[in-house]
Amino acid sequence: MNRWRFFAIGLCAVLIMDPAAPAAAAERRHRSAEVITTWNAIAARTISASGLPVQVTSLYFAFVNLATYEAVVTIDGGYQPNYALPRPDPRASAEVAAATAAHDTLAHYFPSARPALDADYQAWLEGQPGGVARQEGRRVGAEAAQAVITDRSDDGRDAPITLDPGPHAPGRWRPTPPARLPMSSPWLGFVDPLTLSSPRQFRLMGPDSLRSKAYADDRAEVAAYGRRTGSARTAEQTETALFWSVSPVLQFQAALRDLVQRRGLDRAEAARLFAAVSTANADALIACWRAKFDDPFWRPITAIREAGPDADPSWTPLTDTPPYPEYASGHACVSGSTTEVLGRLLGHRSIDLNVSSTGSDPSAPVTRHYDSARALDAETMNARIWLGIHFRRAMVDGNQLGHRVARWTLQHRFRPTWC
Repeated sequence: MNRWRFFAIGLCAVLIMDPAAPAAAAERRHRSAEVITTWNAIAARTISASGLPVQVTSLYFAFVNLATYEAVVTIDGGYQPNYALPRPDPRASAEVAAATAAHDTLAHYFPSARPALDADYQAWLEGQPGGVARQEGRRVGAEAAQAVITDRSDDGRDAPITLDPGPHAPGRWRPTPPARLPMSSPWLGFVDPLTLSSPRQFRLMGPDSLRSKAYADDRAEVAAYGRRTGSARTAEQTETALFWSVSPVLQFQAALRDLVQRRGLDRAEAARLFAAVSTANADALIACWRAKFDDPFWRPITAIREAGPDADPSWTPLTDTPPYPEYASGHACVSGSTTEVLGRLLGHRSIDLNVSSTGSDPSAPVTRHYDSARALDAETMNARIWLGIHFRRAMVDGNQLGHRVARWTLQHRFRPTWC
């Protein structure tokens, strides 16, 4: 290999790890990221109010954040776009473009929210320059939103796919009490990924055999630590479990807004961070949902209540079991993909993330700080076992799947323009 090409590849790897390294990034510092965090908060309000399942919300965060990213980098530069938008007028306002892209994407997918979105948009425009800057910014933003909408117009969302539990058999998932609902959004595993070549690109090993010691150990662990009453959990472990009992997608979006503000990231850096995390989250969940569909493994509540000589018909998890198969864990896929992106962009031992939760008490949010990706991964994996809804194998494999998807995402998208 040519030594200069080798140097360029090595330099690019360093820059992916630290987007603030180049002098060009320093020169962009004055470009405020306020428009990114403001419209991400509006997106969070809009998407959470839609009532969509947590796993499905990841898609729409990805669409909005990707459109915003395209609008910003088309004008500001710094990172490679995903769509070939027309060359912008040099006077175009990136702030207006970002707000327009977010507004138009949200209004398209959530038309019932348009009045509130229109009001937010008009209020934002009042504080922005007029004339050509506004006009061209609106054009770029609208084109960015339309590029994403067109690209995703026939991606398999909401396809009429169902999972038939079939006859009751050891190890096979069946709707769980108390609601006994069918699998939620089974179509998600068949949606076209945003960056992966297919939902099955990264194959998982599958759950442990019911005859294996690994499965017996996992079953015993969740039986002891995941039960609602009389468990082996400490009070601190219960608090941790409940902390991670709310939507991780919303938790991490809010944490990114806080991170952007505290770290002083510029507009392009912030847009890239949101787009990379959201895209990795969405693709990880698409891959995860395909694994759930292809190998529908039973939940602890079914395994512990109905199987084996030590079956306990009264066993109840700390929280109600969600309506889809156990393997692999969607929560672990989200956490793993998030920590991988943060680790690669900020350093695995310096992710510097504040995460908030209302899991223990909706009226009193609690915030925890995480310095390392490993610590955050470990805590989230333990938490779902302590909630009584997962075996450890599903947590470990789901977390690793999230990391693999995120690595692929950053290797193929959102790269600095000098790479």
